[in-house]
Amino acid sequence: MSDAFTNAITIRVMNESDPEIIAEAFREQGWNKPVWLYEGYLEEQRKGDRVSLIAEADGVFAGYVNVLWKSYYPPFREAGIPEINDFNVMIKFRRMGIGSALMDKAEAVIGERSPIAGIGVGIFSSYGNAQILYAKRGYVPDGKGIFNGEVHVEYGESIVVNDDVALYLTKTLSRV
Repeated sequence: MSDAFTNAITIRVMNESDPEIIAEAFREQGWNKPVWLYEGYLEEQRKGDRVSLIAEADGVFAGYVNVLWKSYYPPFREAGIPEINDFNVMIKFRRMGIGSALMDKAEAVIGERSPIAGIGVGIFSSYGNAQILYAKRGYVPDGKGIFNGEVHVEYGESIVVNDDVALYLTKTLSRV
């Protein structure tokens, strides 16, 4: 980002113009995040199943995060724990407080309906920054071990480690 960045970070709810902007920003970064994904998020938001939060830095798309009211992770879904999901900050906007601002807002949204927030994090090194961020924010493992997207992994099992393999964490939110 240029030296002209003034650190004006805005967090808002996703709107109709965002899917194309988000997909293009990721294309420019070399990641394949298709428009239909964000159109789906928008539709789920309209139905009340999720809240998609957008971060802008000086008016430029910088990242997003979702709050899922009914987690895809069975233990969270069964316990009624909302999940912070698909958290992304554009590479050029990292280490500027944008991720923390998105997490603050997501936790505030969850805190209106639940005393506990949940989140999943990948287990390999490309998730290292997220693992550290979540630990610093007070998230702790739920104690159920590694989940491969379908079941919890048992001792001695062989799995392919990919983006579906995660450790799930929870945080008790403080009431203001």
